[in-house]
Amino acid sequence: MLKVAILDDYQNVSQQFVDIEKLAGKYEIKIFSEPFGDEAEILEQLADFEALLIMRERTPMTKNIIDNLTKLKFIITSGSRNKSIDLEAAKKRKIIVCGTEINIHPTPELTWALILGLARNLKEEIDNMYQGYWQTTVGVELKGKILGLIGLGRVGSQVAKIGKAFGMQVMAWSENLDLNKCKELDVLPSSKDDLISNSDFLSIHVQGGERYKDCITLKELDKMKKTAFLINTSRGPIVNEDDLIIALSTNEIAGAGLDVYEKEPLPENNKLRFLPNALLTPHIGYVTAENYSIFYNQMIEALEACVDGNPIRVIK
Repeated sequence: MLKVAILDDYQNVSQQFVDIEKLAGKYEIKIFSEPFGDEAEILEQLADFEALLIMRERTPMTKNIIDNLTKLKFIITSGSRNKSIDLEAAKKRKIIVCGTEINIHPTPELTWALILGLARNLKEEIDNMYQGYWQTTVGVELKGKILGLIGLGRVGSQVAKIGKAFGMQVMAWSENLDLNKCKELDVLPSSKDDLISNSDFLSIHVQGGERYKDCITLKELDKMKKTAFLINTSRGPIVNEDDLIIALSTNEIAGAGLDVYEKEPLPENNKLRFLPNALLTPHIGYVTAENYSIFYNQMIEALEACVDGNPIRVIK
């Protein structure tokens, strides 16, 4: 039987979406619910597996891992792209890499949960309610405020539409900004400096990778309004985490809403966890029942297709 590993099922929910027992006669499946410590542990734990079903942005499939998992034939990832897979290494090893579809609207929805949470001090107010206090902060309204978007792609466009519905002025910048999209959405195209210095809420919606790594450092944070908030539901390394901790600790900006981090899961002793003006969620932008149903069912569908010799949704 083909040996299959389901990786990084942090919430131990994969079996709620796929009937593993029905597949038992054809596949020997093992579920890993904890993240691996390092590459040595990955190589030790996965040495015998021929297929890996992985969640995007969790366990990276580096060249070293791919080269040393000698029995590996198939990698099936959630989503239609996964920058943490070394596709060149997989291609050299003739390992087939496939993906799934994904609903993108959950991430804009979470973005707005973070924006609203910051604007109305929900973290502090909710905590204080359980401590017996009443009305301890003063929030701000969204109407008339400037929403700055780094990125106006599929996710950024949805965030922009909701911002307009709240009566906000929306600006956008990216290295490949689509001016036609700006016109269509009534979004003001901007330079990076103007976007950063004028935004009341600065929200990031570009892809990860070297192009935007450290796009926001202390240099940019110092240019933001002291009353401004930074929101990142895209990729952790886009914001220099050490610099953000300094800016939040010294009140250079009013606060930050984060769903993504440089290292995930976020270490228990990370300083972000202890800052009162940091609203944190554990990379749940895409974590919905609807998306998980798509992921796990299409992963199995893609695995079956690979075994039958007719792979689908191949990532090249």
